[in-house]
Amino acid sequence: MIALIDYGIGNLRSVQKALEHVGADVQLTEDPAMILAADKVVLPGVGAFGDGAAGLESRGLPEVVREVVKRGTPLLGICVGMQLLFEASDEHGEHAGLGLLPGRVRRFDAPGLKVPQTGWNQVEPICQHALLAGLSARDYAYFNHAYFCDAAPGDRLAETDYGGRFASVVGRGRLYGIQFHPEKSQAVGLRLLKNFVERG
Repeated sequence: MIALIDYGIGNLRSVQKALEHVGADVQLTEDPAMILAADKVVLPGVGAFGDGAAGLESRGLPEVVREVVKRGTPLLGICVGMQLLFEASDEHGEHAGLGLLPGRVRRFDAPGLKVPQTGWNQVEPICQHALLAGLSARDYAYFNHAYFCDAAPGDRLAETDYGGRFASVVGRGRLYGIQFHPEKSQAVGLRLLKNFVERG
């Protein structure tokens, strides 16, 4: 069973449908016991980092998520869910993240760059990893974000170029994050979700 964490943000149903499409048994929940009992966990997210952090906090979920990772249960953060895995964000002031990965979430600031990045861009694997099986540097995914994760080099699984290279997929142990929207990325997004379900 995969627990899809409901912490008051939108877009949950489309992520749930995408996971079910690749064969997952998905339970949408904010119940700590169900999250801790899951075989795998997905932390989705759209909108502002601060709102996401507040949604987790109001439900008493930050320590639950940390315990999931401590136990070695595979966890996948999606979009803002990936950003929340990091130490802090600069979005609309400074906000603390879950601190599961080192690094900050920063705004795109290259001169002349259109922000947010909205649309299709390449996702280039920079290492061999089970989560990226079947993906190549020719593959495109759908992004919609103004902030990116300034991740440590050793945690980067794939990168994307938008005013400079940034981490579009990260991983450490059985903790993973993807910046793009897999549920909107057609075959590429479904492949990555299937890899998480079957190999994560």
